[in-house]
Amino acid sequence: MIRALALALLAVVATAPAAHAASPVGLTDGFYVDPDSNPAVWVRDHAGDGRQAAIRANISTKPIARWFGAWSGDIKTAVSGYVNKTGTKLPVLVAYNIPGRDACGGHSGGGAGTPEAYRTWISSFASAIGTRPAVVVIEPDSLADFGCMDGGKVAERTAMIKYATEQFRAKAPNTWAYLDAGNAQWVPAATMAGRLDSAGVRNVRGFSINVSNYHTTAASTAYGNSVSGALPGYTKPYVIDTSRNGNGHNGEWCNPGGRKLGTPARTGGGAEMLLWVKVPGDSDGRCGKAPGVDAGKFDPQLAFDLVYGY
Repeated sequence: MIRALALALLAVVATAPAAHAASPVGLTDGFYVDPDSNPAVWVRDHAGDGRQAAIRANISTKPIARWFGAWSGDIKTAVSGYVNKTGTKLPVLVAYNIPGRDACGGHSGGGAGTPEAYRTWISSFASAIGTRPAVVVIEPDSLADFGCMDGGKVAERTAMIKYATEQFRAKAPNTWAYLDAGNAQWVPAATMAGRLDSAGVRNVRGFSINVSNYHTTAASTAYGNSVSGALPGYTKPYVIDTSRNGNGHNGEWCNPGGRKLGTPARTGGGAEMLLWVKVPGDSDGRCGKAPGVDAGKFDPQLAFDLVYGY
């Protein structure tokens, strides 16, 4: 009888989901530098350009997140191919395919066609990482961009994000996933804490701040601490996008002038990690200093100006 119980217990343990015991930082030896990032590809192809040396030294040789969306093709193939080539280094990925993406801003619209399609996509994303160590930022702006959505759309989106957290918890045990929480001047901290809680932040490592924005690390840290402190009965760590916050925020968000690169990817620094989530040099949309460059497209002048704060 005792032996039968023991065997039954072993069977349960063997089929249970893997625990989130391993730190992806501890499993790796530094952040992955993507040799095929937009800046790296441009540097390879433009050896004679006078801006090339500065972009290579200050941007393309630094760890930068890789964004995944509909443009990635089959998501399982794309994600598994990426994480499986990072060796002993820690990759940072961004899932960016929520239906109705950038509903209020409009420059980065798109996303999966239906909630059902999104669930299939994000489940495949998590499965493709599997037991590989990784960091994932889940759907930038998706929980902050509620201003032009009705209650039904808000509830639908929240449910999709919560499903995403469940998939990463179940299928990617060595991934630290972070739900995006906007930036320091977008949504009040207590409001954002409620949104994160409803969207399942308990299921993942924490939340991200300042993705694709310019607020200083100090302002973002203060906001992150306030959001974490407002969560109902628990706290969560957070990461900050420092890719373009070296000169802080000037009140504009779409390709503003006078901005500068921030601290390259590192652990600590006021948050759990400072990361280059936005790719420096990738346009925010047809606006500001790059009125002819679509969102997500690399512009060498934007990149060069970020090196020097022009």
